[in-house]
Formats: sequence, structure tokens, C-alpha cells
Amino acid sequence: MSKHIPVSHMAFVRARAGRSAELGLRLSALIEPSRDAPGCLNFVLQQSQCDPELWLVSGFWTHQQAMTAYFSTPAMQIFAELVQELVVNSLDFHTFREVSAIQAVHESGAPVHKLAG
Repeated sequence: MSKHIPVSHMAFVRARAGRSAELGLRLSALIEPSRDAPGCLNFVLQQSQCDPELWLVSGFWTHQQAMTAYFSTPAMQIFAELVQELVVNSLDFHTFREVSAIQAVHESGAPVHKLAG
């Protein structure tokens, strides 16, 4: 059975040359405190298998208010510190909400094509 995940965030963080290990270590400090945050369903840090300088930080939340409240916590300050200390080369941050197939079709305006069966 799959978990219902109403909202999530993903941050793609690229380390500056020679700083990937440091970036991974600093980002790993977010995992446990973030998992303990109110409304957090899961929090994950991953490193790209193809690009060792690229990291992904993902958080999955029970509702928008929980995710928004988390963004105001001191833990989020690490991203500003990493940028100021020139540890990261780029930071691409996105938030997402779950949508049904009907909502996805309606919002995109694209037709649905049956692939098989």
C-alpha cells in the first residue's frame, strides 16, 4: 500500500569542485532533525550515481502548513550558509503537491493517450 503524500519539496544541490564530501556531510545533519519535525512523513538525502557533485534533498509532508512551518526552522539556515561559504555551485529548490490523474490532465490541457490494453 502506498503512502498518501500531499506535499513535498526537492532541492537539487550541486557542490563546487572538490567540496562534494563536505556538502554531503553538512546536508546529512538535516536528516534526523527534519524527520522529527511535526508533519514530516519522510526526509531523504541522496547523491547522484552519475554525478558525484549532485545531491538531492527531499522532504514529504502531511500538509502544506507543516512544510511551510519547517521552512521557517533554523535547520533551513544550512542552505544559506552553504551558499555564503561557497560550498555549493547551484541550488535548485522546488515544492510539489499531489494531483490526481484528472487534475493533471485538466491543468496541463494535454490529451491522455492510452499506451496499452
